Amino acid sequence: MSDFKQVRVQQLDPLEEELAASSARGSLSHHALQPPSRAGSSAGCLSSSYALLGLQLLSLMVLAGLLVAVLAQDRLCRPCPWDWTFFQGHCYFFSKSQRNWHDSVTACQEEGAQLVVINSAEEQNFLLQISKNKGSTWMGLSDLNEEATWHWVDGSPLSPSLTYWNEGEPNNVGEEDCAEITDSGWNDAKCDAEKFWVCKTSSSSCPNT
Repeated sequence: MSDFKQVRVQQLDPLEEELAASSARGSLSHHALQPPSRAGSSAGCLSSSYALLGLQLLSLMVLAGLLVAVLAQDRLCRPCPWDWTFFQGHCYFFSKSQRNWHDSVTACQEEGAQLVVINSAEEQNFLLQISKNKGSTWMGLSDLNEEATWHWVDGSPLSPSLTYWNEGEPNNVGEEDCAEITDSGWNDAKCDAEKFWVCKTSSSSCPNT
């Protein structure tokens, strides 16, 4: 016997070759159709979730920025503070509670305003419409310093050409030294009576845009 063993190579007939090739193709197809591993799938889903969350947060930040800008613009350009009403270059605050005349003067001063001083027929009509809905309202007019000599809280005298007293008023019945706006005109009343009040101040100028 020789030192080396002879290896017999078996020849395959055509039918056997075809069967072997089909078996190999089936094995490759099986591996190709295998789903990806669970770890890879989980990582992909997690990555997509983070991306979606990031987009949502970015959208919220943009919306918040727009809201802040709108509010800032509104605050900067409002001619009057909140709860005040604008009319012909002035701001008016109509109280929701009642005080006597002296406390009403103080309340307006604390807001950087004054108890309303009426300077025109248009302003009188504007205030009269509000008073019809609210009831009697203090204005900044009195004759406390000198009887029958009426002055506004800013020190100016009442002009005879601009008065809206109700018929027969002022009559000074029972020391009525302070003026109120009623649903029909002006009336003198006792200063310690509690009524609504109106503050007035100049409006702010909005910058041109």
